[in-house]
Amino acid sequence: MNFLCPGDPTVWHGRRFAPCFADLVLGLGGNVVATVAVLALFIAKRNESRAENVRRRLPEKLFVFGIPSFAACLSLLGLIVLVKKKIEGIDVPNHESFFRCSQFLAWVAVLISANGPWSEILSNPIICICWMLKILLEIPHLQYKLTEMKAMAYVMEIVSFSTSITFGLFLIVITAVRKLCNKREVNSIEAPLILNNENSEAENANLVNKQHNVWELLTFKSVNPMMDIGIRRQLDFTDLLELPTELRTASCYDKLLSSWTAEHQKYHADSSLLRAMFYAYGWSYLRLGILKVVNDSISFVSPLLLNKFIKLIQEGSVGMDGYIIAISLGLTSIIKSFLDTQYSFRLAKLKLMLRSSMMGIVYRKCLCLSLSERSRFSEGEIQTFMSVDVDRTVNICNNLHDAWSFPLQIGLALYLLYTQVNYAFLSGLAITIILIPVNKWISTRIATATQKMMKQKDERISCAGELLAHIRTVKMYSWDKLFTQRLNKRRELEVKHLATRKYLDAWCVYFWATTPTLFSLFTFSIFAIMGHSLDAATVFTCVALFNTLISPLNSLPWVINGMIDSFISSRRLHNYLSTPEHCSSELTISSDVVKDDSNRHTETIYDPTAVIIRNLCCSWSSISTVEPQIILRDISLQLQNGLFIAIVGEVGSGKSSLLNSIIGEMSVISGSINSCGSVAYVPQVPWILSGSLRDNILLGKGFDTRRYEEVIQACTLDVDISTMIGGDMSHIGEKGLNLSGGQRARLALARALYHDSGVYLFDDILSAVDSQVASWILEKAIMGPQMKRKTRLLSTHNLQAIYAADMIVVMANGFVKWFGTLDSFLATPYSKISNPDSSSAVSATSSQKNKGPSTFEFNTKDVLDNGSVVDQEEQRDQTEAEGRKEGMVEIIVYKKYATLAGWSMVFLIFVTAFLMQASRNGNDLWLTYWVDSSSGTNNTRFYLTILAGFGIINSFFTLGRAFSFAYGGLCAAIQIHADLLGSLIGAPVSFFDQNPSGRILNRLSSDLYTVDDSLPFILNIFVANFFGLLGTLVVLCYSQVMFLLILVPLWLIYSKVQSITGRHHVKYDGLTVLLVHLSIHLLQRHLMVHQR
Repeated sequence: MNFLCPGDPTVWHGRRFAPCFADLVLGLGGNVVATVAVLALFIAKRNESRAENVRRRLPEKLFVFGIPSFAACLSLLGLIVLVKKKIEGIDVPNHESFFRCSQFLAWVAVLISANGPWSEILSNPIICICWMLKILLEIPHLQYKLTEMKAMAYVMEIVSFSTSITFGLFLIVITAVRKLCNKREVNSIEAPLILNNENSEAENANLVNKQHNVWELLTFKSVNPMMDIGIRRQLDFTDLLELPTELRTASCYDKLLSSWTAEHQKYHADSSLLRAMFYAYGWSYLRLGILKVVNDSISFVSPLLLNKFIKLIQEGSVGMDGYIIAISLGLTSIIKSFLDTQYSFRLAKLKLMLRSSMMGIVYRKCLCLSLSERSRFSEGEIQTFMSVDVDRTVNICNNLHDAWSFPLQIGLALYLLYTQVNYAFLSGLAITIILIPVNKWISTRIATATQKMMKQKDERISCAGELLAHIRTVKMYSWDKLFTQRLNKRRELEVKHLATRKYLDAWCVYFWATTPTLFSLFTFSIFAIMGHSLDAATVFTCVALFNTLISPLNSLPWVINGMIDSFISSRRLHNYLSTPEHCSSELTISSDVVKDDSNRHTETIYDPTAVIIRNLCCSWSSISTVEPQIILRDISLQLQNGLFIAIVGEVGSGKSSLLNSIIGEMSVISGSINSCGSVAYVPQVPWILSGSLRDNILLGKGFDTRRYEEVIQACTLDVDISTMIGGDMSHIGEKGLNLSGGQRARLALARALYHDSGVYLFDDILSAVDSQVASWILEKAIMGPQMKRKTRLLSTHNLQAIYAADMIVVMANGFVKWFGTLDSFLATPYSKISNPDSSSAVSATSSQKNKGPSTFEFNTKDVLDNGSVVDQEEQRDQTEAEGRKEGMVEIIVYKKYATLAGWSMVFLIFVTAFLMQASRNGNDLWLTYWVDSSSGTNNTRFYLTILAGFGIINSFFTLGRAFSFAYGGLCAAIQIHADLLGSLIGAPVSFFDQNPSGRILNRLSSDLYTVDDSLPFILNIFVANFFGLLGTLVVLCYSQVMFLLILVPLWLIYSKVQSITGRHHVKYDGLTVLLVHLSIHLLQRHLMVHQR
């Protein structure tokens, strides 16, 4: 050490930093940081285009080359002077030589970067921050140099420091200018109005799907381009990084599905979803366990090093030991932070893969269940599977590692406390152990209150859904107050359980916040009463161990509860995923397809028999029901390919059930069904997609102009299209809100015809249209040229359809009473079911034929062309896109929430939070005073009394803060729901046409739940952390203000980079998850189209 710092290598020299510390630690450190930052960015950007650097203007040359060259020469001159002094035998401290060398290398690094893409490097905010930090750290060196009163040294230091400041100002200017230029590029009026998707994809191509080296994986460098975009402007979906293959939903879904399928086939009833998850992702999870062991072990190194460091200071030890321990303390914190980040990131990535794959298999199961099996699960249950049970099951990834990690941390911390205070730690441990069953009881009560609250919430949402479904009727009959009262009653019951939960949460917060203070109070009190004296090493080491110990002690009950919730949710998901699917062994669907290349359309040739039913008995109940109610009994049919079969019978005779049995929607009790080719089903109540009319017909199939025109003409949709402003691109509201019943039926028929299936099942579709349209549909669509060689089954009471049928099936009480041709049918008593009037039927048919198609014929091509024009003008969509705010949350939002909670309550919250932190700081400062006190005038009782007083005051204000937040959050939740419901009830009907019911229900469910539960919890943590940070800053200012300098760049980086981009990602996460939930909502309520 004498080689670097001759004499006493101390930090302070009087009231300023010692020369050795100023040069070797501050000055050298700042120069090294700046040099490394510049060179690292130069290496990263060296392959980029240098076109911008070919021709520079004079001011650019002056700043980019002139200032660094002058400063480098000045530093080199200082080095030459030092070498000359050494040659002359003058004693020159080596720390000054190291400082001059580092200063010279920093300017050389700037000159090197000037030969590359200098604007990209020097305008980087990181370089700007590092350079300003370098200037600040050089102030102590300048300070002691100016006191030497040497003219030459005085001038050189002033000029050198001024040069650094000038160059720093230049960096600030070009950083600001570049930021303004980027903003101008985004907001310029010269920017194209419509972006080219290919260009945007090319722009983001360098952000994704490339192989990253180890350094980039460890430092998350791949997200930097996206974060840069987030700083300049609002992120869009196209700016988000494309996921690597392992994180894609399809890959995750296939991996877990194959594991679950193998598990279910092997163990059947004894299968386990958790075991399937382990087989799919177990190795990755075990590797995380190794990382957590290392991370948890390092967390105990810091208290031990701190103890050693304080003892060295108390003993006044000199030498390298103190510096080594101080550096080790810093490195330990850096390594732990690095490992913590890696563990959290990789665990979050694993949870993301599990969550996406589990949502995928739940969604798939929803598609594969028949109506009979699906009836076992309500829509709310399946929504809960997706939104709650999946998350709870995935959270077992956190809980399993914490379950073994927390006991390990507790045991190690207790042993280290024993080495410091002997058995005195047992008193603090006893208090904590007493609180464990209390926390357990509170958590149980919270779970009970949450379950009751969610039940009331489901009822409220169900009532709100009923209101939205019949909003026109409610408005017409002025039933607003009635529905408002119904919703408010359910809301009151929900808030009652919410209040119970919030006040119990307040007790949890109280125990959590006061446990460290109580632990230290009892431990140090018993330690002092036992006759031991407190010293700084013992106190600060124990406080550090307390902070390490309290978190696992308080969290262990929550981990146990979380594991129980995970096991319960996984069992619920297992029961759902184990439900039999509709493709059972009794239902077989085969396809014999022959392609005819001579025709532009693929000709599908089936076996002579399209549908074969043998001794079939079916039920709408699940096959797991003890005594299922049989609907279809002993049915045997053999339907030839290409026939038109009419199914007739009285209401409730089983016509619709027969069609549903063919598509596998009923539980097969006995017998079998065989169908050949694909099946298209058109129900009585058609499912309409919220989109354009064309989208509803195509439904994912490619657009064929010729077939499309034929279909809409056959279904007489050309008449309707001609009257729509947007043509076939006109937007259809949710559930076909702006269509009549006949239009919805014809739209569903057109969709089935366009998809060109082999077997068509029509469930009384002619009843929704008038007789004239029914005749046209029967002639042009059901029996038209497109349906040649297609098997058609029509459940109907329409006489024309019965007379046009090739075969007739008579149903009665679930039995097939008769099956044969029309001539045979007319000779049987069953013909009276239809009560046909032969003469009227024949005359009606001939009348329709004489009229011809003139009434319905329009120029479809013109209609489609007009629709395309309107599409370009974007006049077709009547549904408003969901609004999305940009930038930071406006201050008026916080003011509104504070007003709803009550300004007096907000004032009380801030006062109690401030006094709580002040009392905690007072507790720590009193311990410091007790340790430093050596007068001996006060006995131990005096110090313990004051310490206990601080503990009691801290507990009181902690309790006040917790309950103030609970009460204020409840007041705000009640008022927000009342305002939201009032605005909803008072909205005009057009509002409900422009906003889908799913979006409105999302406001009343998940968004309101966030306001009820998440927002007060997050604000509580924010206020506590804010005052905790404020208290830490006060202590730092009191002890050493220079340590605050490092917080400035960290605050700039976080506030300008992470918080902005993170806020955008939170918004998009909510929007995308909402789309999944809305898709499940539509699937459960409306999807009745089945393809085989």
